[in-house]
Amino acid sequence: MKTSVLHTVILLVVLVFSSTTNKLIAQTHGVLDTVKVYAFITPAGDTIPQSYLPDVLVYAKLTKKWKNYWADWTRLRNAIYVTYPYAKAASRIMNDINHRLVNVTDSKTRKAIIHSREKELKKEFTEKLTQLSVYQGKVLMKLIYRETGNNCYEIIEDYKGFINAAFWQTLAVLFGSNLKQKYDAVEKDADMEKIVRDVERMYGYRI
Repeated sequence: MKTSVLHTVILLVVLVFSSTTNKLIAQTHGVLDTVKVYAFITPAGDTIPQSYLPDVLVYAKLTKKWKNYWADWTRLRNAIYVTYPYAKAASRIMNDINHRLVNVTDSKTRKAIIHSREKELKKEFTEKLTQLSVYQGKVLMKLIYRETGNNCYEIIEDYKGFINAAFWQTLAVLFGSNLKQKYDAVEKDADMEKIVRDVERMYGYRI
């Protein structure tokens, strides 16, 4: 009796094991037995599976240093958005004046040409420019240098003479500015250059 029971148990175990094994074998040859993944080819030429993990967002509290940096950057960006069209207009008008002054040697004729455009400039931009802050004015002077290759002191001296240039330079210094400031796109004004390029694309000046 005991032997019969033992044989029965062994038989049941064998049957269960055989059934499970058959299922496993069947699964390895099923329709969905292959998982497609990306492949990465190593410099040596080997191909290995590759997968991508989902992005992880990490939030951290800004330090005082970076808060100040982004506050300054935002202020600069806003100033450039406001003043860049004026810098482009100044460049366009200067090119026009210089074109008209080619081969003009008579001082009265030169003054008349400059004065005519000066009246147009005052009519179009005086009200707008007087609304700029001192900081925006500094940014505008840098942008004018970027667009024309001349600082504001040189421009005034060329068109209005040394006395006028010296007067406006003195006034600028009193307000904490400088007409002779230049534009350094590589180092000192690198952030400004990045913003200007974005603004150029926005206004359609650069494709």
